Amino acid sequence: MITEAIIRALPKTDLHLHLDGSLREQTLIELARERKVALPSETVEGLNELVFRSSYANLAEYLHGFQYTCAVLQDKEALERVAYELAWDNIDEGVRYIEVRFAPQLHLHGGLSFREVLAAVDRGLRRARDEYAASPEVNEQGQPPFHYGIIVCALRFFTAGFSRWYSGLFDLFPGAPEEHLFGLASLELARASVRVRDEEGLPIVAFDLAGREDGYPASDHQQAYDYAHRHFMKKTVHAGEAYGPESIFQAITDLHADRIGHGYHLFSPDLCGPAVNHPSDYVARLSRYIADQRITIEVCMTSNLQTMPAVKTARDHVFGRMLKEKLSATLCTDNRLVSHTSVTREVLTAVEAFAMSLDELRQTIIYGFKRSFFPGPYTERRRYVRQIIDYYDKVIAQLK
Repeated sequence: MITEAIIRALPKTDLHLHLDGSLREQTLIELARERKVALPSETVEGLNELVFRSSYANLAEYLHGFQYTCAVLQDKEALERVAYELAWDNIDEGVRYIEVRFAPQLHLHGGLSFREVLAAVDRGLRRARDEYAASPEVNEQGQPPFHYGIIVCALRFFTAGFSRWYSGLFDLFPGAPEEHLFGLASLELARASVRVRDEEGLPIVAFDLAGREDGYPASDHQQAYDYAHRHFMKKTVHAGEAYGPESIFQAITDLHADRIGHGYHLFSPDLCGPAVNHPSDYVARLSRYIADQRITIEVCMTSNLQTMPAVKTARDHVFGRMLKEKLSATLCTDNRLVSHTSVTREVLTAVEAFAMSLDELRQTIIYGFKRSFFPGPYTERRRYVRQIIDYYDKVIAQLK
């Protein structure tokens, strides 16, 4: 049997991990108290009863808690601390590679620059990486090193109240259509991210698009993604989470997506719009193309179960079909705090729901390393993946 202990011992990845959704409850309480941010409760139990619950009525309720986490992440010290703790939370459960994503424009209330926000998060992640590298666990047990990348998130939709930066954008262009402002914000983020990556050497590995899909198409952000694409930045897109297969198609065709975040509705012909004449054929061709191109899907089972009323149990999740069709899919947390989850829990949920074999588990976990946006050269990445595979097989052999 594949137990929780076995899963914890295996090297793992988390490629879909939101910084502002993955704080420790006690850290949120302490940061809020220090920064005079009012919370619904100042106890862990109270926060989990009122805000970060085990289930949610819908996606809007799921996202409610971000107003509190973003409010405390408006200075360099808080950003560095949360990134540092997040790295160690992953290291402590056997995760050896993470890609932390967040929207820098949400963290500019306090006058920080793009550069300062990104550098603060990098400092926290790098400090944890270096401490782990110097630990006896690595030196004595031959553990693989811990690596990380940073993914910047543009937003499909925002208002002036999202941050001071967004408010300034509305002030500069008071008569502009909102979709024009959405595109401008994304393009500026792409430019700033490439600039900081190239001038500071920070491991900014990819560009992402998050937020409400229905009514806010990927095409609004095509210019930003073209810029990222031309400057050799990898691309991932939240798509197929709250809208249908056409959203995934747009992400691949309009935004050059290398990976898809969630992708839950990939096999949902009933969600195709009137422009699709033969929905079943459309879905079959789309899923075949994704399989052929090895476009990896970042699966987040727990958050889908919490935000999609139609998904009653883990066995209803579309990851089971992805397994059968041999898609490149890897298991992720989405938000460790909001979903009260970990990588170990996500893997265990999938193993139990779909009776995954050791071969299926190995393939799923290794996909995470192979399809990561590893920040180093290709030769270094190959060596790292080989090291991970060797260590993975060693752990399994010892357990047998």
